[in-house]
Amino acid sequence: MLKRIRTDRVELGMFIQRLEGNWFRHPFWKSRFVLDDPAQLQALRDSAVEWVTIDCELGRDVAADPVAPKPAAPAAAVPPVRRAALPVAQRVGLSEEMARAERLMRSAGRTVDRLFLEARLGRTIAASDVAPVVEDIYASVQRNIYAFSGLLRCQNDQAHLYRHALAIAALMVALGRRMGLPPEQTRAAGMVGLLMDTALAQISADCGIADYRNLPDALAREHVTTAVIRLRAAGDIPAAVVNGCLHHHEHCDGSGYPNGLAGDAISLFGRMAAVCDAYDTLVMGSHDHPPVDPARALDLMHALTTTHDPALIARLVEAVGVYPIGSFVQLTSGRFAMVVDQDPADDALPVVRIFATERDGVLVPLRPVTLALGHCYGEDAIACLADPARLSVPPFDTLRADIMAGTIRAAQRAPA
Repeated sequence: MLKRIRTDRVELGMFIQRLEGNWFRHPFWKSRFVLDDPAQLQALRDSAVEWVTIDCELGRDVAADPVAPKPAAPAAAVPPVRRAALPVAQRVGLSEEMARAERLMRSAGRTVDRLFLEARLGRTIAASDVAPVVEDIYASVQRNIYAFSGLLRCQNDQAHLYRHALAIAALMVALGRRMGLPPEQTRAAGMVGLLMDTALAQISADCGIADYRNLPDALAREHVTTAVIRLRAAGDIPAAVVNGCLHHHEHCDGSGYPNGLAGDAISLFGRMAAVCDAYDTLVMGSHDHPPVDPARALDLMHALTTTHDPALIARLVEAVGVYPIGSFVQLTSGRFAMVVDQDPADDALPVVRIFATERDGVLVPLRPVTLALGHCYGEDAIACLADPARLSVPPFDTLRADIMAGTIRAAQRAPA
């Protein structure tokens, strides 16, 4: 049974059938969902939405109207109490969110795969096509800011362009969260990440090039204006999202394209996208340079402060950690490890998965063990980033995926 109620009567456990008002202006992009997150409830109550429709058969019913109290004696006016905002989200453990992130990666990957295939055929992508993916990524980042993007860095079976789109969307959401952007702007930033490179699929197909990273620069640059033309034609993509896609290759010193904008003339979403795109391109590799370790990529990002917003680079480091998930490090004990989680109290002391040690100049595999450096009482510490040239190990992409899979299995087997 459907009931139309005021927003201030909405409670956790209700099934939201419909939110009244423009779909992009309210804090949710899903039109039908179970409201089970206190942060979402707070966002709904703080939004401009006055009425919602709930389905009492799929969720909790509305409480009965309270009995009106007897009139009290007049009292002096009391200023209204400002309701304190709830925390953005309760952080869940890595293993729990990684399991969700794996399911999300598969489902989102299929959706993005389909959208890019349709883009190759010249079909216009609408906001409603990508909104559910952005909403799921947003929810994952709210639960654990590191899990989804960290998982993507530890996968080697995703098509480059599709994985890049998902990675940029996740980085944009995490960056927006670190910047304190409102939920609707954070979701819009994620939409920029998903949409900004859609035209690369069609251009690559037209040129008969399987990997967009091998496109000649002159052709690759066309993807910005081509994508923007199509996004504007869709009719329901917000202007801020379109501008973010238009500006994501502009540089703060005016050396970017397509319009050579500089400084504040570049939209906020455009500057955010430029930073996230540069970082993920370093990690993923391109036609003129091999993939770079995630922590090494952050070091290289600091050299881009003339072309990219330095304040946003600093926020990105906070969003992914000083040693991002997937980074290979050497410990003071001589052992080698991969970063598999972050410590919310100190992102310079991550959780690592130890997998090998060095004896007499020879790398010796060890039984993998997870060590939280922030809680090991000095047992070990990071000495430096691992040098790939010294490690006689499988390709790093394969090794990352194997170590992360083992980490998740070990965490799931551990007693609660």
